[in-house]
Amino acid sequence: MQIQPDAFLAACPSREVLARIGEKWTVLALVALSAGALRFGELRRRIEGISQKMLAQTLRNLESDGLITRQLFDERPLRVEYRLSASGEELVPLLRDLKRWAEAHLKQIQVSRAQSVSAV
Repeated sequence: MQIQPDAFLAACPSREVLARIGEKWTVLALVALSAGALRFGELRRRIEGISQKMLAQTLRNLESDGLITRQLFDERPLRVEYRLSASGEELVPLLRDLKRWAEAHLKQIQVSRAQSVSAV
């Protein structure tokens, strides 16, 4: 008998998946890759503010989770491209909606935060 995953349970490994998906760099990298394959430098330019180290770590994690693929081209200089896997493609519409929601509600949230701080 196989137990169904339940993220409300402390021991459920699906919590790790949710934690990874909830990282800001994960969301931005996957949404950026939804436009098609990109090289490391292209991704770094697209995602302003991400360090080289953090982008490399994010891409390694996404590849190990099976959300992106990494393709190495035997050229001089070597060329590496990242693209969404089938699982990544399935996830992106949800993340794109989350990104849009955050952008659409930003002002409202900023006002609420300012009121919360001034009330203290």
